[in-house]
Amino acid sequence: MLHLQTTKKILKVVLTIFTIISFIVTSVVGYIFITNYNQVGQLLHVATLVKSSYLHPITTEQLVEGATKGLVDSLGDEYSVFLDEKEFQKLQSYIEPTFGGIGVYVGTKEKDITVIAPVEGTPGHKAGIKSGDIITKIDGKSTTGMTLDDAVEVMRGEPGTKVKLSIKREGTDKILDFSIIREIVDVPTVKAEILKENKDIAYLAITLFGNNTDEEFTAEMEKINKEGYKGLIIDLRNNPGGNLETVVSILKEVLPESPIVHIVDKNGKSVTYSSKGPGIKVPLVVLVNEGSASASEIFAGAVKDTKLGTLVGEKTYGKGVVQNVFFLKDGAGLKLTTAKYLTPNKNDIHKLGIKPDEEVKLPLITGSEEFIEDTQLKKAIELLQGKL
Repeated sequence: MLHLQTTKKILKVVLTIFTIISFIVTSVVGYIFITNYNQVGQLLHVATLVKSSYLHPITTEQLVEGATKGLVDSLGDEYSVFLDEKEFQKLQSYIEPTFGGIGVYVGTKEKDITVIAPVEGTPGHKAGIKSGDIITKIDGKSTTGMTLDDAVEVMRGEPGTKVKLSIKREGTDKILDFSIIREIVDVPTVKAEILKENKDIAYLAITLFGNNTDEEFTAEMEKINKEGYKGLIIDLRNNPGGNLETVVSILKEVLPESPIVHIVDKNGKSVTYSSKGPGIKVPLVVLVNEGSASASEIFAGAVKDTKLGTLVGEKTYGKGVVQNVFFLKDGAGLKLTTAKYLTPNKNDIHKLGIKPDEEVKLPLITGSEEFIEDTQLKKAIELLQGKL
């Protein structure tokens, strides 16, 4: 027989879960409770058994969070996910890339955590961190065996706090030690320039459609418009997407008068976003690859369907669904697929991707993700030169 105190704890768990179920029942899908009474009873029975008989200690919070995760996982949708507080903070920093850190892009090279480039004006740049530097220790801890995500997470932190890096640099046998004060880092998502070898062509790269990317896009376009150009390349390669409103805002500047995208909900109701023009008036090439997803595909699909420009590269990822992010209590969140999108010509590209007008692959170095020559950019330049 269970001890009285244990019985009370189990009852508390059951009542907590029952309260959640009751809320769902009364607020959303009451008929589910009625038609699935046995399954709901089974859930309560399992919760009771786990709390009373499981070998290791477990809290009510763990059970409720597990049940919530399981509910979302049962959808079988890779894009719908329950996020605990830590995971939700990561998602927010991804969409709005402003954080406390030192301002360096890092990657892995021959299993070493290596600096790709410091962001100009950030603490890392001002401290003297250089491209190609190998980070051997972070706060005294060896980076050997450390994943790239773990290294990034350790280097990020509250503004005003200190992080120590040990650096191995080509040309010196001495390990260089840096003590860097973290600051708020606003990572730029748009960068534009006039090509040095082809001064009639402007190149603009968008790495992510974050909350402020449309403002950055407008500013970078104004900069290159002052310099003057006759053809434009927009690079969306490895751009994983981001904010729907942001890409729509940018496409209103890019497209002629036309639909941008159709958003269709579970009931078949459609909302169409449109551009009023006049749009870009110079020849346009958009670079895409298998890393171009979601909002990048909205952009690519709109350019292709309106015949505003030419797509060059490789077939895009194929993510044609839209997620909403819901804020939950205790800092948690829910990312839920709520709609699908169709291109201006009402093509559904989900799990299909968008084929470029000119398919060009990158010749990679054997056994490496580095490419020998940017043949896709080269092709874009050739196409534009033929139209200027």
